[in-house]
Amino acid sequence: MPYTADNWPITAALLQFSGVDAQGRAVNDADASHWRSVFDEVREAGFANADLFDGWVKPGDLSTQRLEELLRTANEASIGLPSISAIRRSVIDAEHGEDNLAYSHRTLEAAAALGCRVVSFGLHQALTPEQQKQLWFWTVEGHKDPMANRETWNLAVKRLQELGRHADELGLLMSLEMYEDTYLGTADSAVALVKDIGLDNVGINPDVGNLIRLHRPIEPWLEVMEKTMPYANYWHVKNYIRDEDVARDYYVAMPAPLESGLISYRKAFEIALANGFQGIICTEHYGGDGLSVSSTNQRYLREKILPRTSDYTLGTSRVRQG
Repeated sequence: MPYTADNWPITAALLQFSGVDAQGRAVNDADASHWRSVFDEVREAGFANADLFDGWVKPGDLSTQRLEELLRTANEASIGLPSISAIRRSVIDAEHGEDNLAYSHRTLEAAAALGCRVVSFGLHQALTPEQQKQLWFWTVEGHKDPMANRETWNLAVKRLQELGRHADELGLLMSLEMYEDTYLGTADSAVALVKDIGLDNVGINPDVGNLIRLHRPIEPWLEVMEKTMPYANYWHVKNYIRDEDVARDYYVAMPAPLESGLISYRKAFEIALANGFQGIICTEHYGGDGLSVSSTNQRYLREKILPRTSDYTLGTSRVRQG
């Protein structure tokens, strides 16, 4: 039965929560009471589910006992944990690629232990020192994958295939997050990468918000949606107000609620449903009270965008859905 506005799984991104607690301990080492306080905030904001963003907690680095404690704490707070987003741990990082691959495998194992359904990985790498100085890190260019280097492309395919097979053995979907200047940085490249990986449990996380926020010319968001949605199996949704003055080579973007930015999520979901999308949705927002804006985004989706009944026409996806 296709999802409807009432039962579509939507998670809160945990971007606003620090990776250390008030005592300066890494969240992985914090008391379960700290985890509970975050889950309580998420629940009070109106969410039934959270995405375990690994900038907050790193499930792949938790012991079996601590994973059980994390799951028990989430259950006590009535928060589901259907997804993990592991970021900035590229498996083709020239220096840390092998370590990141091992971490990614551990993250898959942790996801299975927690009862998750999907893990999102990416090829974006650590923020550069210059990016860390900015109000908005995306205003400065960071790492770039070597686009013309077939050897590195093939390494990405090989290692992501390895992760995809492991995910399948664990009963998980794997999604690859779009991000600028990586092999997942354009619609054509992201689709080509998923095709080369060739596993039906590996799809695209069409986080087009990562692309439209760039202070430079961008690929039209509608074209990106139309090309990537046949392969989408998980979705980070966020939006940005964007202005361009091409004659002056001027481009600016700032975070905005879903209904207020450049991307029309009404049109985006029309494309998604036409291509069989039935994946988990993760609401994100940078800056300010991001959790509250994410909550507003969830209400917008449920009240105005997602189908009210299940008798809508659902297209056929080219990858497995949740």
